[in-house]
Amino acid sequence: MAKLPHVTWLRAFEVAARHNSFSAAAEELGLTSAAVSQQIRLLEKHLNVSLFERLPRGVALTEIGRAYAMPVQKTFSELRDATSGLFTNSRRRVVKIRASISCAGLVIAPRLVEFENLHPDIKVDLSTFVWANRFGEEESDIDIRFGYGDWDDGIVSHLGHECAVPVCHPDYAASFGADLSIQNLAQGRVVAIKGSENDWMRLSDQYTLNLGAPSRTLRMDSSFLALQAVTAGQGAAMVLENFAHEYIKQGLLVAPFDYRLPIQPSHYLVKRKGAEDRIEVQVFASWVTSLY
Repeated sequence: MAKLPHVTWLRAFEVAARHNSFSAAAEELGLTSAAVSQQIRLLEKHLNVSLFERLPRGVALTEIGRAYAMPVQKTFSELRDATSGLFTNSRRRVVKIRASISCAGLVIAPRLVEFENLHPDIKVDLSTFVWANRFGEEESDIDIRFGYGDWDDGIVSHLGHECAVPVCHPDYAASFGADLSIQNLAQGRVVAIKGSENDWMRLSDQYTLNLGAPSRTLRMDSSFLALQAVTAGQGAAMVLENFAHEYIKQGLLVAPFDYRLPIQPSHYLVKRKGAEDRIEVQVFASWVTSLY
């Protein structure tokens, strides 16, 4: 078996072959062109072949040089990937987050790039649940839960009071023409969210609107699904302002009226006991709080 060439010779060859230039290789490696040329000559002597043609202006790989460059470049690429995967990421602190699919998909996920730009040393592992009132076996560091804050399995922080607003697609609102009113909107197609089916009646009571019970109702088990339905023009829904914010901002939905319904349950940040003192948990908790 032939003795393997020195790794510094191979490195010089890999960079020179990639750039097809000794001077460009020298710049990348922080060496002189003469040093790169010398290392490649030593490699050629070791292999007893010419890897480059020396031309009046620059160099070009020989046929055997092109053939050898492919496995050498592949090996260095795999080495870079292995080094990055095994060692670079391990230095990043990881914070595990759980939230409802609506909160995760509509509030946290769209803004995660902001957090990563602010804190590149912290990796966020985000997962969802349908309903959670306890930390599970695969423990998260932070839960974002919706309720009344009466959990005893972590450090609970209120994320603020919230309001629901009636929203619909702009074309659906326009379909009422001059007859657009909160009463007619409520008597049209309504997309109701499980657990919040009475929000239209509560809105009616708060503002004395005399809406009456919706006559045509689609029921969804999350705000995320309800928003998808109304974005497709399937009616109107009462949705938390924070959930509808991006849809309204992008013009996908409108809130045709100024009515706002205070919601009694709200979102809470729950830090798992034993994780609350970790810096990455504190940093993420502070950032999420700023979104509410």
